[in-house]
Amino acid sequence: MKFTSSITETCLGELLHDLGLEHHLKKKLTLSRVLEIDGESVTDENIQSLKSLPWCFLRRLLMVNVTARSVSLLNTLHNQRSHCNMVNPLDLITALFFCSDGFLQQEMVLKMSMCQFSVPLLLPGNDEQQCTLMVWAMRDIVKKYRPHSLADPRGFVEESIVLANLPMVSFVRLGKSSLSKSHILNQVLSNPQQYHDTFVHHNMVCGDAPRRISNGLVEISWYLPCGNRNIDIFSEPVAIANLRGDITNFETQYSFLCRTSSAVFVFCDDFESNCMLLNSHHFNTRLFLISDSQSGSFNVDNFRRHVSSLQLQPDHIIMKHPQMNDAEFVDTMRAAIGNLLKQNPFKMSVEQMSAVAHEFGIPVDEDYVHCKTGKEKADAITTRISDIPSYKEKELPLQGNPWKELAKLEKEECRLKKAGKKDIEMYRNELCKQKQKLRAQQGAHDISDAMSCFISAMSSSEERSYFLKWMRINLDNLSRRNLSCLREKYKEQCQNSTENKERITELDRKISSCSLGTEHFIREMGQLYESACSLPENCASRQQMKDLPRLCAELLLEGFPLELVDGDASNIPMKWVTEVLNELHCLTKSKSKIRVVTVLGVQSTGKSTLLNTMFGVQFAVSSGRCTRGAFMLLIRVKDDFKDELRCDYIMVIDTEGLKSPELAQLDDSYEHDNELATLVVGLSDITIINIAMENSTEMKDILQIVVHAFLRMKEVGKKPCCHFVHQNVADVSAHEKNMRDRKILLQQLNEMTQAAAQMEKRGNNKNFTDVMDYVPERNTWYIPGLWHGNPPMAPVSAAYTEAVNVFKRSVIEMLKDHRSVKHLPQMFPQFLEWTRSLWAAVKYENFIFSFRNSLVADAYAKLCTEFNKWEWAFRKNMHTWLTQAETKVSNFNAESSFDAPDLLSDLINEAVLELANREKQILDNILEYYKRQEGHVYLVEKYKEDFVNTAKSIRRETENSVKNKIEAAVEIRKGMFRLETIKKNHTATMQQKVLKLIERYRQVKTPLTETQLEDEFGNMWNETVAELRFSGLERRNIVADIHRQLWANLERKGGSVQEMLSNVVKLDQCGIKPFKVDIDDEGIFKKYWHKIVGAEQKKRLQRMANYIISCSKQFVGETVEKKTDYHNTNIIDLLQMVDENLEKNRDLVTNTQFEASLKIHICGHAAREFQKMHEDFMRMNDPRHCLEQFKDHYCADFKDLFYETDQCQKKAEEFTYYCLAPAIGKYVEKSLGPDVVDEMLTGKKAKDFNTRVFFQFSVLSQLLSDGDFNNYLKYTCEYESFVEKWIFEKIVEQFSIEDGILKNMEQKRLNEIINKIKEAVVNEQRKAREKETGNFVEDRNIQQFIHNICSNLHNELVIPKDALEAVLALNSAKPEEFSQSLMTVIEEMEQALSAEFHRDVNVRAKLSGLPFKPQKELFRRVFGCGKQCPFCKAPCEAGGKSHTEHFASVHRPRGIGGYSKVASEKLVLDICSSCISSELTFCNSKTDGKFHPYKEYHAIYPDWCIQSDTSIQASDYWKYVLVQFHKEFCKEYSAKPADIPPDWTLIDKKKAMDSLRESFMI
Repeated sequence: MKFTSSITETCLGELLHDLGLEHHLKKKLTLSRVLEIDGESVTDENIQSLKSLPWCFLRRLLMVNVTARSVSLLNTLHNQRSHCNMVNPLDLITALFFCSDGFLQQEMVLKMSMCQFSVPLLLPGNDEQQCTLMVWAMRDIVKKYRPHSLADPRGFVEESIVLANLPMVSFVRLGKSSLSKSHILNQVLSNPQQYHDTFVHHNMVCGDAPRRISNGLVEISWYLPCGNRNIDIFSEPVAIANLRGDITNFETQYSFLCRTSSAVFVFCDDFESNCMLLNSHHFNTRLFLISDSQSGSFNVDNFRRHVSSLQLQPDHIIMKHPQMNDAEFVDTMRAAIGNLLKQNPFKMSVEQMSAVAHEFGIPVDEDYVHCKTGKEKADAITTRISDIPSYKEKELPLQGNPWKELAKLEKEECRLKKAGKKDIEMYRNELCKQKQKLRAQQGAHDISDAMSCFISAMSSSEERSYFLKWMRINLDNLSRRNLSCLREKYKEQCQNSTENKERITELDRKISSCSLGTEHFIREMGQLYESACSLPENCASRQQMKDLPRLCAELLLEGFPLELVDGDASNIPMKWVTEVLNELHCLTKSKSKIRVVTVLGVQSTGKSTLLNTMFGVQFAVSSGRCTRGAFMLLIRVKDDFKDELRCDYIMVIDTEGLKSPELAQLDDSYEHDNELATLVVGLSDITIINIAMENSTEMKDILQIVVHAFLRMKEVGKKPCCHFVHQNVADVSAHEKNMRDRKILLQQLNEMTQAAAQMEKRGNNKNFTDVMDYVPERNTWYIPGLWHGNPPMAPVSAAYTEAVNVFKRSVIEMLKDHRSVKHLPQMFPQFLEWTRSLWAAVKYENFIFSFRNSLVADAYAKLCTEFNKWEWAFRKNMHTWLTQAETKVSNFNAESSFDAPDLLSDLINEAVLELANREKQILDNILEYYKRQEGHVYLVEKYKEDFVNTAKSIRRETENSVKNKIEAAVEIRKGMFRLETIKKNHTATMQQKVLKLIERYRQVKTPLTETQLEDEFGNMWNETVAELRFSGLERRNIVADIHRQLWANLERKGGSVQEMLSNVVKLDQCGIKPFKVDIDDEGIFKKYWHKIVGAEQKKRLQRMANYIISCSKQFVGETVEKKTDYHNTNIIDLLQMVDENLEKNRDLVTNTQFEASLKIHICGHAAREFQKMHEDFMRMNDPRHCLEQFKDHYCADFKDLFYETDQCQKKAEEFTYYCLAPAIGKYVEKSLGPDVVDEMLTGKKAKDFNTRVFFQFSVLSQLLSDGDFNNYLKYTCEYESFVEKWIFEKIVEQFSIEDGILKNMEQKRLNEIINKIKEAVVNEQRKAREKETGNFVEDRNIQQFIHNICSNLHNELVIPKDALEAVLALNSAKPEEFSQSLMTVIEEMEQALSAEFHRDVNVRAKLSGLPFKPQKELFRRVFGCGKQCPFCKAPCEAGGKSHTEHFASVHRPRGIGGYSKVASEKLVLDICSSCISSELTFCNSKTDGKFHPYKEYHAIYPDWCIQSDTSIQASDYWKYVLVQFHKEFCKEYSAKPADIPPDWTLIDKKKAMDSLRESFMI
């Protein structure tokens, strides 16, 4: 007896080596390895080597491409006679099965079955083992068919092919046969109109190549009827087995087939061969002989003899006669099989064949130890299931009603639709308690036996995959059986004339809930973890669940799908998903860059099939219904392709179909679809919109949902790429023919965009292309139908798989191209943050105004930080330029070569040029910033225009300020020219008188004592002063000037204001008494509004007035400190500042009388101060006063000249200490302010001033730490003044702690200017020496020498002119000796100033005295636009100054700002960020006293974006503050105590701080 022939080691080894698979015989190929994305995924090049064959076959097969078996080398096609490079498809398939693990084998068999390829039943053995029965490999195949024997002609059978009891007909060959067994079988199984190669035969590509390892292979396929008698070949299902090779060599396989088949058809022409083999078996089946009488080896006598010995009936002999063509022969074969099926043939399932295989010593693939253990563990769970709905309630209780109710409560917590007239915060606390109660209900359930077994089995990494697969197989089988039974009952009830509606409803509910899959068990794991998270940290139950997320993360890495959105509860278990993705990030060791591809479309339009075909995956879809919710699955990117694709994984998200009939009956079905679409579009890099062409109405519905989602994403800064895929479009010219359809589609998209923009309150979006980059030609795809023919015998259409393949390549190419997918890949933590923020926002009705995302916040903070750096560089440079310009003006002389108007014109032109360059630099920086790849720049694209406008606004604002200051400086300087001329004449006269006096007494030659000299000098001085005419500056009436400016400012404010100004006789007598707001019914407030909240508004108005007055006094004080003369720009700037402050507070409903009275008060004070400033300036610059102050100086010079004393040392000291030292002091003082700002922006506390968000966080953190009610009160009621003082205190604190910083700054500036002075002196020394050698005697003039030094320093130092003139007068020093003495004295002065800087100083006083106020610059930086929330007065934190929308991270209870209820007078607890989600209303002056819905606040305040609280804890900070200082706030605002919710009292300082961090995303 012959035994099964095994493959020789040589043949197998050679083939595997040729195919490059030798290493995988032991280390098996895995499904995840094969599914990896690599460069070959995007190429369609011809195969150049044998080693590429297996991978090309697998790629095509996993895409269900019916041409997969036709892969061959390029040169093979051109040289048909050469077999050296040919591999028979059967050898290729067999080799791959040898080298694949059980899961890849399953996937291969499934996809081969979908292609209607035959699949291995018995895999031939190699030298180590027998052939193997492939039961496990076929477990995934599920078939639907409609046998003619069904009682219901519209019914169908759906079952696993492994479990199906079917008759099997086997086809074998004995000896030689001229007939191609496989080709004939293909003809038998194919309709005449639709031939298909189920079995490989010699006429296929490489089918005639010698088989090297596949002899002994038994393949199996099935014929399954569709129920149409005109189409079906056989009326009942039948399995067809085909043994490759001669049965004489494969007796074991033949024996196995004889035992398991209903009939065996033996192809044989040569009956001289071992025909006794046919007699040696006891058949459970019938034997059929098939011969070709035309064959050369056919012998009639031998044939008859063997037929007689086999005792075959005539109808069991099929002879192909010369007269019989192929069609007739095939019909005969079909008739024989058809007759067999009618005679109640022997049936056996593939699973039952395992026992037969064991009898013959044939291994079964399910005998693998881990597979068996996994099956045992799965069976232990699934055998206990009888009624699925009741089983779920008992064994999976946590995902039942409590979880669904929790999901509803979370949405109600956001939308507050059922709050009615309840206090919002009280209602939210009620919801919170209900949630806690539901969590407690979940927590009351112990972990069920089923879940204990499930988790235990999951914990074993070796058998986990098998266990999960067995679970899925068992559960799917169970669900199918249950569903089939329920459908039958449902049909009976519906057909029953006395139908029971309640019974039908109950059956309908059971059908909906009879689905049970592994996803339900994993969902329960998630709920166990979520429930445990509410327990104390050290609780044993919580510790027991801590490893569950890691198990799930490992599953994701192994290629299992994970439920992202629970389809039954329409919710995301956020804690569970968060921890799973965090674990995933850890497991991948941060190599977790992902690209996300998602699909959206109407239910049952082939979305999952499209993804499965594209990527070769298989999403977990429970039997009996379509995908619910959303599932994510990871596909690894091959290492050598990661850099090109810029990611480590592609995440594929499959979603529940939109417009689901199951949900259509619910009121919120459209809302549900919108939520899902918004979430997946927001998570995507590429979104595929799947459209079935049959239903235009549904297409419009889905487009409307999709447009909403894309519009929302554009508004929150994310613009995924979108592709529209039209399925079931078969025509090859579809793309051209549908050009008109594409235009219509774009038109519809534009219309829907406009409608969606209005609904989302974003009317600036007019076209779909405004929302995203969409090119109809590039982003529209047409894909033919899935099946080639009628299922169940139809293979997948080659046109379908080819179109999908082209689409897949396009998607991969698009992911590679950074221009198509503009943003960088996400990592798992970033993906998680998007999931969290998107889901938090979709729970609100107004998504755009509810969206908050830490990645967006971080990107915005980075942009603000960068912009603030650019802005400060701009302001600092312009401050430096202005300082130099003012220095030039101060040093400008009337004797210059050009006049003052020319100087002014030149400086203004220079300023404009400088401003333009600096503005361009900021704009270039903005453009460059948006080109960056890092930092999620694409998320803040919508803010680009705001920052561009801010840059332009800064330029305009600075330009006006610079021009005004230059004009004022030049005008004041011009006013000084006449005065300086007078002073110079006086000095010259006095100098001549002194020289004459010296000459007279030298001629007398009488020795005079020092006293006599002084007396003589005194007499001369008095006589000369008496002779001189002293005419100083003209005294101006500053009060009258200011009065005129006030009239000009208020001239358009109406007659009542003109009357008020006319009544002001003496402006300088106004503003002496404190300003008081005078309120009456017809005055400041509207009559109606006064009755409601007049007193409260009056308080706020008084605070505002006090603040504006305080700012005005500060402005006047700083102007006076400069000790310059008055200029009209002083009062113009003051009135402009008042106007700006009034504009910021327009919501207080002020009228023109209030404005006028406030300005009169302010201008009265300014008039007094500016008049005094002017008079002080005149007094200081009085010519007589200036001359008299240098009398002693002249006297000393007189004596020196008389005694001919060397003046070099003395004049050097005078020049240094009277001229240079004061100028150096001013220089250092002017430079110090910007240096302080630089230090604050780069020092330890720099982050506090980076952005307004960081600043607010810092201020609120310190307020919480200090716990001082008065500070909170000032922060809320006097925000601007509080912030400015807070900043100043921070500066003082930083420079007091490290006092060396300030000293070092001063020293640095001192060194800087001293070096310039020394350089100027050295240059003049060198010039003097050069000219001395040329005998230029006039250049030895000391006055010219000093003037040249001063001229070299005219850009940096303003030398006091009076002191300089005094030094130059009567100066007889020689330049050479003077310069040497000067250098020595400068060194001494440097040491003296340095010592002075290093003495302990009052930091506060020093900083207060700086001309450039660092606190003001920092205030401008963090204060921004100055707008406050119209409801709670929280300050705006938006970057730049010209932003179009204001926002604040943390809003507060309105009671903190002084609001109380009109009826009860109790402090208001409402928080506007909660109110805007509720049905509550508000009324104020803006609404004309009418009540307006909070939800529609944007209609009243269009420039405010108030984001809804992301959680009930979001406002814990201010709740804590209100509770802590409840009594104090009530007393301050004269209000009654509020009804504080009990939960507020449980908030401690730590929770308040945590809330602050959460709100500011820090």
